[in-house]
Amino acid sequence: MTFTFVSNYINHHQIPFCEALYQRLGKDFTFIQTMPMEQERREMGWSVDINDIPYVMCLYEDEYECLKKIMESDVVLFGWTGREDIVAPRLMSGKTTLRVSERLYREGQWKVVSPRGLLAKYREHIRYRRQNICMLCAGAYTASDFRLIGAYPNKLFCWGYFTELRTYSEEAFAAMKPAQGPLQIVWAGRFIPLKHPEYVVRLAKTLQKKGYAFRIHMLGSGEMEPEIRQEVEREGLRDSFVFYGYTPPEKVRDVMEKCHIHLFTSNQLEGWGAVVNEGMNSGCVEVVDARVGAAPFLIRHGENGLLYEKGSYDRMEALVLDLFEHWEERRGMGYAAYETIRDMWNAEHAAAALLRFVEKLRQGKIEPEQEGPLSIAPVIRPGAL
Repeated sequence: MTFTFVSNYINHHQIPFCEALYQRLGKDFTFIQTMPMEQERREMGWSVDINDIPYVMCLYEDEYECLKKIMESDVVLFGWTGREDIVAPRLMSGKTTLRVSERLYREGQWKVVSPRGLLAKYREHIRYRRQNICMLCAGAYTASDFRLIGAYPNKLFCWGYFTELRTYSEEAFAAMKPAQGPLQIVWAGRFIPLKHPEYVVRLAKTLQKKGYAFRIHMLGSGEMEPEIRQEVEREGLRDSFVFYGYTPPEKVRDVMEKCHIHLFTSNQLEGWGAVVNEGMNSGCVEVVDARVGAAPFLIRHGENGLLYEKGSYDRMEALVLDLFEHWEERRGMGYAAYETIRDMWNAEHAAAALLRFVEKLRQGKIEPEQEGPLSIAPVIRPGAL
């Protein structure tokens, strides 16, 4: 079986999944990159040398061969490509094809009323509703958006991003995080409004007033970094913070492994949030805004992490204070988070599930998994959690 994955560019969030497919399919697997990576992403440490990856082809370097591969492959998976003109011919061909998407209406489902927008959605999605094309929903609210426009009926399945999997023995896991001293908190991302880095400083002020011992690791950079640093200085919190700037992904993971709690404060504009996978795999107790796409798929509140509603700072703060007050009783959520990624939400598991799924799909059958990747995507209304 020849399998081609087409997306804008390959990065460290996609490589583990692609490697898992390549290990199974060898030369029959291809990743087609449709555009060079943006400079901002390169500065964040996302850049990879595609010349070292044997299965990558670039549409902008050899369009003829890439288009041929797209039309001739037994199975094609389309991510976001920026080139609907290369997607439509394959979708119209009747050959086995899947799509993967984050949310359509991150800013609000009220946008569905736009005639121009709905026409665009018809051309991209709705007109294929009766064809055997499945949508992999990279985020818990994606299915709700597609249900709203009537696209891919009964063909919406759970999906996501699958970051590098690190595994540990029980002994190594137990020794990984400091048993004594201040609780270590990590926040990682761009310093931009949708990610609310200011919540972390506000939280630190509360923790300081209550006399808790803590240290906060801030990884990343962006437009809000100067003001965040200034506020830390102004509030006398310098000794409680470590700022790293833009940090390579492997270094982010190294820091996470030493931390007890991972805060992820992005709002509903965060389609998935792969850093949640990374924090869970590192055994952190997650505290995450429930509107983040990954959150309802990965986190069972109170079991392997904590969710707060509708971006409420007060609710987030209350969850963190509860962790500090009852740390010994709550710390087990970190290991449960690690097990979730180790056993289910990882590239190896996802690749195996996808190949089983497409083998049946090629026979005209739709047989979803019982849970995890490729299970039926629940229709969760934004704001319901």
